[in-house]
Formats: sequence, C-alpha cells, structure tokens
Amino acid sequence: MLTSNEIRTKFLEFFKQRGHAVVPSSALVPEGDISVLFTTAGMQQFKPYYTNPGDAEKDFGGKNTVSVQKCVRTGDIDEVGDATHLTFFEMLGNFSFGGYGRKEAITYAHDFIKKELGLEISYVTFYKGEGVVPRDEESEKIWKELGVADIREDGKDVFWGPTGDSGPCGPTTEIYCKNATGQDVEIWNIVFNEYFAGSSREKLDKGEATLKKLDTLGIDTGMGLERLLATVQKKESVFDTDLFTEIFGKIDEFTQSKNDRARRILADHVRTAVFMISDGVVPGNGGRGYVLRRILRRAIRFADVLSIKHVALFHLANTVIEKYQDIYSLIRANKRMVLDEIEKEESKFRQTLEHGMKEFEKGTDPFILATTYGFPIELTVELAEEKGIKIDIDDFNTKMAEHQKLSQTASAGMFKGGLANHEPKTIKLHTAHHLLLAALQEVLGKEVKQRGSNITEERLRIDFAFDRKMTDEEKKRVEDIVNEKIREDLTVVRREMPRDEALKLGAEMEFGAKYPETVSVYFIEDKNGNAISKEFCGGPHVEHTGELGAFKLQKEEASSQGVRRIKAVLL
Repeated sequence: MLTSNEIRTKFLEFFKQRGHAVVPSSALVPEGDISVLFTTAGMQQFKPYYTNPGDAEKDFGGKNTVSVQKCVRTGDIDEVGDATHLTFFEMLGNFSFGGYGRKEAITYAHDFIKKELGLEISYVTFYKGEGVVPRDEESEKIWKELGVADIREDGKDVFWGPTGDSGPCGPTTEIYCKNATGQDVEIWNIVFNEYFAGSSREKLDKGEATLKKLDTLGIDTGMGLERLLATVQKKESVFDTDLFTEIFGKIDEFTQSKNDRARRILADHVRTAVFMISDGVVPGNGGRGYVLRRILRRAIRFADVLSIKHVALFHLANTVIEKYQDIYSLIRANKRMVLDEIEKEESKFRQTLEHGMKEFEKGTDPFILATTYGFPIELTVELAEEKGIKIDIDDFNTKMAEHQKLSQTASAGMFKGGLANHEPKTIKLHTAHHLLLAALQEVLGKEVKQRGSNITEERLRIDFAFDRKMTDEEKKRVEDIVNEKIREDLTVVRREMPRDEALKLGAEMEFGAKYPETVSVYFIEDKNGNAISKEFCGGPHVEHTGELGAFKLQKEEASSQGVRRIKAVLL
C-alpha cells in the first residue's frame, strides 16, 4: 500500500522524467495577489505565466512545471468532519505554459492513475460548451482513443476559474475513480486555460463579464493528495489515511471519546493552524489573522467537546510538526513560533470562552456577546444550532454595522497621519508604521524623525530624516525588530494628556502639525508597561501587535535631500 510520502515522490518523479521542472510549494500567503487571502490551488503561483508564457523558460528552464502545493480553503469549514472536507490540504499538479496541449495532459493523467497507482477510471467528464466557449470535442476524442468507455458531457461544473477577481480560466476534464465504499469520487481535474477573465467567477456566471482568448494554451491540473490517498489506500475517509495516524494517536492519549466529528475537526484545525503560522500568519481580528483565530477557537471548543480541555493544543501541534517537518522546511524552522502562537491564543480564548459561555447560557444578545465579551458570532451560531436555537444574523449584522459607523464617526477629526481609510488592513499598517519608526530610531539613532507618511490597505510609506542610504544589514535589523515586536504581542494603548506632558515623555510628533492643549498619544507597551513606541496620534490602531502578521520591508530609497523613504507591507 502506497504511503503519502511515496505518492508525493512518485508524482514529482513521474513528471520530472517527462520534462517538468520540480517547483517547491509557494507560501500559503499568495505573493503579489491581494485578491485572495490564501493559496487555494496549485496554479496560483503560476498565474502570471499563463498570460506571459515566455517568462517560464527564463524562470524554470522550460515550459512545464510540477509541484505539491500547500493550500487552505475555508468556504466549507462547516462541512469539516465528514469523509472528505478539510481546511488544509496538499494539491498535486502539473502545469504547462505552451509546452503541450490536451493530448499530452490527458495521456499523462491516464498513465499515472492506471500504470503508476494501479487505479481504474470509473468515468471522465468534458465541457459541453456555452457562449464563446465551444464543446470540447478534442478531449472527448482523446479519452475514447485511450479506451475509457464512460465519457460524460457536463456544463458549468467543468469550467474552472478564475481564482480571485481575475485570471486565466477555461474548460476542464475531470477524472473519477471508485472509493472504498464503491462511490465515484473526483480525484483529478485538468484545466485547459484558454481564456482570461477580467472579473470574478461570480460575475462570469451571471453573464456580467467577458472572456478574452489567450494566445497560448495553458495546462493546469489539480489532484488533492488526501482524497487521492484515501482512494489508493482504500479508506472510507481522508481522515483514515496515514496523514492523520499520528495526530489521532496523540488525541487518543488524552480522551476515550469516540466522537468522530469532533476528533476530525480538532485534527484538521490544528494541522491547518500549524501550516498557517509557519507561513507567517498570526491570530488577529481581520483578514488572514481572523481566519486563523476562528480555526484555533473552533479547535479549542471541540477539544472541550472531547473532554480534553486540560491538554494544551500545542501538544497536538507538535505531533503535526513532527509529521511534516522533513517535507516542508518552514515547519521545522518556525517550530518555536508555531507552538508559542498556539499556546498564547489558547490562553486568551480560554478566558473569553469562560466568560462568554456564562453569558450565552443566560441568553445574552449575540451583539453584546461579540462586542463586550469578544465571543465570535460564528461560535454563537454553532452553539445555538446545537441547542436548536435560531440566531437572527440580519439583526446582528445591522447592529454591528451601526457600531462600526459610530466608531468611525468618533475617530473622525483625529484622522491624521496619511491614512487612506479606516479599513482593517490600513489600521494594521498604521500600527506597523509606529513600530517601524521606533525600530529605525533604535538602529539608526534617535535623531531619525518622521517627515511624512502615506498608508493604504496595500502598503505603508514613511519618509524620515536621514542623510544616507541604509545598509542591507541595517534594513534587515529594522525588519527583524518590527517582527520581534509583533511576535511579542505588545499592547497598544491610547491616552489623552496635556500636550506639555506628552512632550516631556518624548512622544514623537507629526512633522509640521499643530496640536491642541490636550492631545491623544498612542503607546505600544511591553508586558512590564514599558513603552517601546509613543506618538502623538489620533489612531485608529489594533489592540495588540500580534494581530499584524509578518512585516516585510520592500524598498528603501531617497525621497529628497536628507530624507529617505521606506515602503513596507504586512504578509
């Protein structure tokens, strides 16, 4: 029986022998693609090559690549616990940017499934055609020539993409095999990227977007390792494969419960959290950080369902790390950070859970639970469903919208410092801006003063007084200091005080600004109350630096005589 490691190796070697460059998995946080939070498919790191295929030869030495890609999808998070759904999974894929077409792609898949894995193909699908996209008669013909008897025509389900708000897309052919229970399951999807969509899939399906024919046919295939493994190993569930053996063994050390759904959710969510954090995501109140926070909090709750709340999640996380550290180097390199972040988040949420559960049992309004007790609405909904209670989500959303509107109105008039808006991403970058100024002063000297800033949802920019180019060592040190302060999860506090008192404390001022007698000062403090940053500022900011994610300095350059400029992002 083939193991997960053997299948990974066999897949990569099969395509390497057929002229494909083996490309490592990209990060779970997509580089240069702000339209999605996480990498959801193997093709994401290769998106630019479908529109610029000539770059592939320069970057990979050829037109064909193969990879095993880390992926996260949370759209079906409520389905996790059944036989097939996961939030983290690995995607096997082979890709071509003008190197070959349908015949080679389909033949490779046919041969790998039948000759390498020893599986039988139940049936395949092909696109029936719609609008400007014709019926895929070529794929149908190829499958017939390969001897597949059951070939089925299908519609929108076999047209794939784009990922995010735009990108390559096209008709697909799907391959189905029988699982251990005799059901036909899709194990491989071969996409023929012939078109480019300038809008999302939702708009495409509504007829609100048009397709542009690409000059070069691109091949994009995807085969989920976990689902394939269950088929090869003849298991009824992806959770019965060797990928989960060790973590279920660790769970069973702490509980006698045989609640399969709870055990599966706990195992899946801890595994996902390990991979997210190792790629630089930290728990937070927005974006990727919030997704991670939700996953960890669900894991904690289902650990309680299994009556193992006395066991810290990092014990299970360590088992996951041991399973994958020889496959993904970042897992090994960031082991300490992963365990620390999980332990810290569990400690915080245990307090929230204790207070929030008491209020939930009293029937407290979900809006109050969320805003006063920090109790996530998703958790309230899940608990209510278990008790047969219906939550009025529309009422909750209305109250939250009004709450956010009032918060923004309250901070209007204090809105300075070059912020483009009050969106969560901008707010995070605003806090990172404060950390960056403090780090610059630590590395370059206290004489460094801010001379201007601009902060959007995508990046921050700071101009500061300094009379020379920074060295690579100085830039690296500044970046490291900011990330260190993020990992320490420092508290961000706003205090109003007399302007003269703030000046005596050494609070940094915005260059050229006029301040009233009473000012707002933001402090970023360590656990002993020592301020590592203090600035005249109207906000808004996050409450803890741990919400920011990973800080990356992108560029350092001259702005004007005696003034340097830095651009940076949060990953």
